[in-house]
Amino acid sequence: MQQDPDVIARPPEALIGDLNPQQAEAVQYRGPALLIGAGAGSGKTRVLTRRIAWILTQFGAWPSQVLAITFTNKAAAEMRERLESLIGPVASRMWVSTFHSACVRILRRDGERIGLKSGFTIYDTADCERLIKLIANDFNFDVKRYTPRSILARISDYKNNLTSAREMLAQYAPDFKPGQRGYRVGRIGNPEELYAVVYAEYQHRLAAANAVDFDDLIVRTVELLRACPDVAEYYHRKFRYILVDEYQDTNHAQYVLIRELAGVDAGEHADMGAVGAGRVGPAWITVVGDSDQSIYAFRGADIRNIQDFEQDFPNAKTIMLEQNYRSTQTILDAANAVIAHNEGRKPKRLWTAAGAGEQITAYAADTAQLEAHWIAAQIKRLHTDDGVRYSDIAVMYRANAQSRSLEEGLIQARVPYQLIGGTKFYERREVKDALAYLQAIVNPADDINMRRILNVPKRGLGARAESQVTLHAQQIGGTFWDGVAHADQIEGMTARTLNPLMRFAQMMQELREFAQEHDARPSQIVAEVLERSGLLEELKKSQDPQDQSRVENLSQLQSVAAEYEQNTPDATLAGFLETTALVADSDQLPDESQDSGKVTLMTLHTAKGLEYPIVFLTGMEQGTFPHARAMEDTSELSEERRLAYVGITRAKRHLFVTRAAVRAQWGRSAEMMPSQFLDEIPADLIDWKRKEAGMERMRSGWRANASHDFGAHGGWNDDEFDAPSSFGGSSYGSRSSYGSASSYGSRSTYGSGVRGSAAHAGKVTTRRAPVRQPAQPASSLKTDNHLLIEDFAVGDKVTHDKFGLGTVVDAQDKGRNSVITVDFGSSGVKRLMLRVAPIEKL
Repeated sequence: MQQDPDVIARPPEALIGDLNPQQAEAVQYRGPALLIGAGAGSGKTRVLTRRIAWILTQFGAWPSQVLAITFTNKAAAEMRERLESLIGPVASRMWVSTFHSACVRILRRDGERIGLKSGFTIYDTADCERLIKLIANDFNFDVKRYTPRSILARISDYKNNLTSAREMLAQYAPDFKPGQRGYRVGRIGNPEELYAVVYAEYQHRLAAANAVDFDDLIVRTVELLRACPDVAEYYHRKFRYILVDEYQDTNHAQYVLIRELAGVDAGEHADMGAVGAGRVGPAWITVVGDSDQSIYAFRGADIRNIQDFEQDFPNAKTIMLEQNYRSTQTILDAANAVIAHNEGRKPKRLWTAAGAGEQITAYAADTAQLEAHWIAAQIKRLHTDDGVRYSDIAVMYRANAQSRSLEEGLIQARVPYQLIGGTKFYERREVKDALAYLQAIVNPADDINMRRILNVPKRGLGARAESQVTLHAQQIGGTFWDGVAHADQIEGMTARTLNPLMRFAQMMQELREFAQEHDARPSQIVAEVLERSGLLEELKKSQDPQDQSRVENLSQLQSVAAEYEQNTPDATLAGFLETTALVADSDQLPDESQDSGKVTLMTLHTAKGLEYPIVFLTGMEQGTFPHARAMEDTSELSEERRLAYVGITRAKRHLFVTRAAVRAQWGRSAEMMPSQFLDEIPADLIDWKRKEAGMERMRSGWRANASHDFGAHGGWNDDEFDAPSSFGGSSYGSRSSYGSASSYGSRSTYGSGVRGSAAHAGKVTTRRAPVRQPAQPASSLKTDNHLLIEDFAVGDKVTHDKFGLGTVVDAQDKGRNSVITVDFGSSGVKRLMLRVAPIEKL
């Protein structure tokens, strides 16, 4: 059995001796398709890296034959580091990367086969929105009605489902030709036609600029592999083992990409005499994931990919990892109990040898503000009395809007914190400007970035000059740069405009020559651009104190370039720009091993993959968590429950859950009922410090004690909480630029999770979700149809004004906020608040 001599040959016992039986079985499995069902905290990264080492040392594979895919650069770096400790420095040469990074490498090598030159630009969110605005201006449609963000969301849905612009045009606007001038989109009455036209024009202009957006990296790679059999054959032979982490987060396009790279549908027969995957036939596929942690449907993730793995890949084997190495048994029991309410899931029960641990601490506050004060007081107590580091504590919430009251509570208690979700480094204006110069140097055809820097810093080239250059470029059939370079040919241009234009053109040409001479030293190119462009000088001259921090950001950009040079043997300017473009929000999260000295605030979507000794889950109310839109949709409720499962399992030692009886929504106070997820946690696991808010107690008939117990804040002083004084000190709260919840392993924040009905074969059709108005929790509604929960039993028939005839399948007596669950057949199963539901019992 031939083996790469650079791979450290570890004996089998060294790779599996410290694993549990299920982990060891997964590492050693010999077969074409393996699903590792890795529960939260079950050591999946260890298993994945040990399996790669096993493939290399026991199956005789070469490092170049392995493709390992993760969803974030941070996870890829961690996997590569672990592999280096197992097999040696050869791990640094392996393809261990994100989906998007792997696709960039493939497209840089072979993209010209489908018309994509190797120096293509990767557009980020801001670039894409700018392009849509330019299209809107040329096609004269209302950007208030059809916002760039909503249009890009639709385009992302099309791409995630591999629906091409050509298909959309054929269906909705067959008379439109991309690049055609004077086409009046405003005349179109059907929004689908507008989306089709804009999608086609958007793709046309991306191609003209030799640019791609983030979704294109996957889509165009699939296009390449399907259009060029010889390229597909090359990768079939190259990658004999493909391993994918977080498989539950893949969308349809990524699912198809895996199949194309593996050659699953190529029709080749495997070499039955080979020790491993051999040299022919489909690659061996290992996927790792947990269907209970699939929480990104809004971004296009398709849970069916992991649920149907055994049907999609012949002779697939599933191995479940259920032993948890993170949390206490109390926390795991709570998570198990909640997720058990989801139907259609593969049974899995997490357990640990670490013991029961502390009970879950719960608290019901009168308002969101008092909820925040109680949380701040508990954090202060944990830090002062128990010696818990602030950085070991995380406060999590369902939606970003909840952070305001939490921040105020922490500020008043003088608790330092960092809010995950501030402006990200590469999205800061001055950094974007510098990167735009670099992109325009590498790819002069990039109209978006060339137009961005034309008058940055100001050089007397405003909107009129830009429009003159644009018109001239269209007349000569060239790019915006062509228009700039031939500005002396533009009729009617005054010397006042022409002179700065020619100086700009000369500067860009000189910067391009400098970049070619110093291509291996991106940090020097960054320094030259900052100096020659005037970006640095303008900020240094400014009297605005904020501009000093902008100077520091540009200095940091140069440092990032220098760090890239040191870590990359074959460094280039294009390679540096690629690394900045592929940074995902989750890559900028704080390192859990470092003591930041601050409590971390984040949404639950951002928290996935992280862990903290102490976790506060806040806003546990119907309409907040689960979200209001899930109240009448069982599939969305299932996703909300998976989100709760993720949140609960972030806690290692102690979990706190809190709720508010009243929360401000849409400018008014809304009465909130407790989250059903609280009811799903066994009562013996929870230590309620305060189970009912003040108004709830009064309704329970405890009026006799009101004068004794009712506190100064409108609450009940039967706990150890005192609302802190207002100390001010807003400097204690720092909004760190670490990322946000809407991006996990993908810069595309537009996908709304619309999935095709033919997700696994043939043509993909896209179903659009209707535009939703801002939801209000049902508990805040004042209407009452006077129906009584005791009049409804399982099996009763009802009619609904919208959903028609249905059968009651569950009834929950919650007093005024009682809920019934009704199966409406083709309309699905709906949870309805009885007092507001437009129903009639038959």
